[in-house]
Amino acid sequence: MRELSREDLRSCCASARWVEAVAARGPYEDLDGLRAASESALAALTWQDVLEALAAHPRIGERPGDAGREAAWSRSEQSGTADAGRDVLDAIREGNAAYESRFGHVYLVRATGRSAGELLALLRERLGNDEETERKVVRNELSEIVALRLAKLWEGR
Repeated sequence: MRELSREDLRSCCASARWVEAVAARGPYEDLDGLRAASESALAALTWQDVLEALAAHPRIGERPGDAGREAAWSRSEQSGTADAGRDVLDAIREGNAAYESRFGHVYLVRATGRSAGELLALLRERLGNDEETERKVVRNELSEIVALRLAKLWEGR
């Protein structure tokens, strides 16, 4: 059985409601149980709770310089943008601004395993979504990011 601190959980998802819900169900026997608790907690989040989680995520192409675990994970997750050309990074920056203007929050995408070009293509595609569709996509992307981070946390990385 493994007890996870609220600070550990917050590095996976910055929603206070999610942290409390997942902490309350612990300790955890295995990663599958932790992920199940996370999915249940994520499904119960209001849109305001999701926005709280989004506020902790850096923009794609802007790698955080902080020393904390979450910042280190973000840098690793966005490694596909590290070697991108200036034209692609400029297009992502412009797309981020258009996205934030359209939807009112940061463009959230599971960046792990995706190149800068893929992230840009997804950004452009998602700019065509209506708000309801985009909120569903954001919730799915958040779920994928949290699941990856929980695995890292569980494995002690």
